[in-house]
Amino acid sequence: MEHSITLWVVFNIFIVSMLIVDLKVFNRKPHEISIRESLVWTAIWVILAVIFGIGLYFYMSPESSLEYFTGYLIEKSLSVDNIFVFLLIFTYFGVEPKYQHRVLFWGIFGALVFRLIFILVGVALIEQFHWIIYLFGAFLIFTGIKLGLEKDKEIHPDRNPILLIIRRFIPITKNYHGQKFFIKRGKRIIATPMFVVLVVIETTDIVFALDSIPAIMAITRDTFIIYSANAFAILGLRALYFALSGVMRLFHYLHYGLAFILVYIGVKMLLEGVYQIPTMVTLGIIISTLTLSVILSIFFPKETELPKP
Repeated sequence: MEHSITLWVVFNIFIVSMLIVDLKVFNRKPHEISIRESLVWTAIWVILAVIFGIGLYFYMSPESSLEYFTGYLIEKSLSVDNIFVFLLIFTYFGVEPKYQHRVLFWGIFGALVFRLIFILVGVALIEQFHWIIYLFGAFLIFTGIKLGLEKDKEIHPDRNPILLIIRRFIPITKNYHGQKFFIKRGKRIIATPMFVVLVVIETTDIVFALDSIPAIMAITRDTFIIYSANAFAILGLRALYFALSGVMRLFHYLHYGLAFILVYIGVKMLLEGVYQIPTMVTLGIIISTLTLSVILSIFFPKETELPKP
């Protein structure tokens, strides 16, 4: 148990340290993240994730390493779909590009906390009531079918229940005040629209977590592996956002691939009591599905509607 606690503490110290370096050193001053800078940070997070997975191979076991890489790929692929939604949110609220990094930073920091809670609760529920795994499986199949039938993504901040509650109790300014989430007027603390954007980003990620957390639980019940795979996936997502936000519309077949992956993972959960699909097979199916989705998107681009005369 002591050994396990040490592992958790060291890993979280590393993650927090990387976040501090990112915010206080490389992004101390607000600036628009270039594609080059985004790709560099994306590569750094991917390399760190791979090194960590290799470390698990020797520190824990080959099976643990395989479960981590499979879980990481699931979380990474599902989180990529978040990029388009984040883009819609920033566009809807008119957030300047140079301030978007700060919102994503704190949004993802909060996402780590919420996902850890979901993971601990989810694994505890499955261990206590194993039949819940079948509910998760059915939910993933339903979500996958819904995603596959989805035409266009839309956001409705005015329907966000958390935001409605906050607006009832916290005064919010009409205009932005740089990258500040709150300002002080006299003795009053007033929220800015930037805080509203942060709340929408945070609650959106919580909704996404309801899909991704059960999906990785089909691969492993090890809370540390699930959490570490989630951490590396969503931390890398923030960097990847600035590189892919402008080209996400080109990968129009990607959401069909993600839908298939969700349905497949759901079926895997439902079959758990009958047949255990090997993790290596699952990893191969995920990689093949994502690759095919990207290839089809490139060779069969989406037709753009011509303007009416």
